[in-house]
Amino acid sequence: MILEIKNYIKISNSIDEILKNSPFKMKYIIEKSGISEPTFFRKMKEKKFLPEELLRIAEIIEPEENSKEDILKAIQEGLKDVKNGRIHDHKTVMNEAKERLAKKRNEYLLDQ
Repeated sequence: MILEIKNYIKISNSIDEILKNSPFKMKYIIEKSGISEPTFFRKMKEKKFLPEELLRIAEIIEPEENSKEDILKAIQEGLKDVKNGRIHDHKTVMNEAKERLAKKRNEYLLDQ
């Protein structure tokens, strides 16, 4: 836990350099973060971003890392499902998918 806290402090203290070296324009990062521009620059100058804000910024400037974590999480959940017997055979899954698609198609046709 100490290492994570030290890393957080390091990132928080160097966020201005991290953003400057990012391949994204500052305007894009600010817009996507949902933080107003004056507040964003004040927080960057004072190095006072909240952990949640730093996370949002990291997800913007490192989308591939975010995707990788999502994929790994989904794989882990899938492995737990298999281990706990929460699985369905291929035929059942395909039949359910066909039923859902047919239902959607019928709804679409009724809306026309």
